[in-house]
Amino acid sequence: MSAWLTRHAQTMIGSLGRLSQQKLATLLTVLVIGIALALPACLHLLISNAQNATGNWNKAVDLTVFLKRPTSAEEATRTAGRIKQRRDVSNVEVITADEALKEFRHDSGFGSAIDALNENPLPHTLVVTPSADFSTAANLDSLAADLRAMPSIEIVQLDTAWVNRLNAILDTVRRGLLVAAALLALGVMVIVGNTIRLDIQNRRAEIEVTKLVGGSDAFVRRPFLYNGIWYGLGGGITAWIITAAVIGILREPIGRLASLYGSAFQLGGLDPRATLILLGGGIVLGWLGSYLAATRHLRAIEPT
Repeated sequence: MSAWLTRHAQTMIGSLGRLSQQKLATLLTVLVIGIALALPACLHLLISNAQNATGNWNKAVDLTVFLKRPTSAEEATRTAGRIKQRRDVSNVEVITADEALKEFRHDSGFGSAIDALNENPLPHTLVVTPSADFSTAANLDSLAADLRAMPSIEIVQLDTAWVNRLNAILDTVRRGLLVAAALLALGVMVIVGNTIRLDIQNRRAEIEVTKLVGGSDAFVRRPFLYNGIWYGLGGGITAWIITAAVIGILREPIGRLASLYGSAFQLGGLDPRATLILLGGGIVLGWLGSYLAATRHLRAIEPT
């Protein structure tokens, strides 16, 4: 076992040493692989940060309930209490007509026109927040129908269309991410495979001599597999650096933009799990591309 590990360690170090002798070619290959891997990583961050920024909009839909006039403030409070007892309701906020008029006067700038009114035209309002477990479109429609059936309620406003549009957009982006990741993964394998093919052609005479003295295809193929692993690992590290640089460049302006909307949102980078997937994916793609290329091209080389 120790001899096997020693042999593979020597082959791995030798592979890395050979790559270090071709600095420019190795650097260009690793850079291209890194860019290809960075694109799906950035798309992944786009989706995850969008979900964090919205605070999971799918579970943040409120129902606005307008009571009939002239329902009293006490009756509005009692109605809110009855609604809050439902298991599909998390919270109910009561906004009295006077509070609503005061807020409208402050925000609209029509203070003098409002003062000219003989009476408050606004009804008492309830803001109903559904429970997280009952925030699907079907449950929200059912809740809205039950509220409309209550005698003191005039109008129930519920707009779930934007939730459906948001989910459709996110699903489309997720599918696009999968397609882009698959295509770029294929591109990484092609890049590594072509690089290994050129390396095999450059070392054709050495390979023929090795096979002539009894070296098997598996033995000859081993250093090329380690080349692919090094390419993939280097590309994964490069992709992580590119992604971190993009996040670093965008974090401050996006933070300022979020603060203008009263949000404390901060752009997040790759977590440890995503980083491991990025590095591991690079290694696997590098190994697979080198394996396919080396297996195919080494079969065509036989000593004469």
